[in-house]
Amino acid sequence: MIEITENPISPERVIGKVKTDRSGCMVTYIGLIRGYAQGKPVVSVEYQDSNRSAAEALERIANNARQRWHIENVAISHRIGRLEIGEINLVVALASVHRREGFAACRYIIDQFKRRLPTRKIETYHDGSIGSEA
Repeated sequence: MIEITENPISPERVIGKVKTDRSGCMVTYIGLIRGYAQGKPVVSVEYQDSNRSAAEALERIANNARQRWHIENVAISHRIGRLEIGEINLVVALASVHRREGFAACRYIIDQFKRRLPTRKIETYHDGSIGSEA
């Protein structure tokens, strides 16, 4: 399951999408909006998917992980829109036969998400300035 949503993400729902009887391991990652970035206090973060290509980019990342490690299932849910401090912006859940593969694949997915950010990220700081990543 690959999902881009404007709604709050339920980690339990994402985990439920990947759990299998064959899996010996379930690895999850929950990304949160933090209150401090770039040396400044943060008010909010906005993620935009204006060209609607984020789901496709996440699917490529998931497929690459499946090719490198034996993964039973993988789910990635990324929230777009304006998010407040402490809200969930990303949930990655995967099921694998063994924990070593599961942790390696999950780390790969998170690292690729950060490297190839599939959405535009706009941080608003308390001093009124704005930071952006594309």
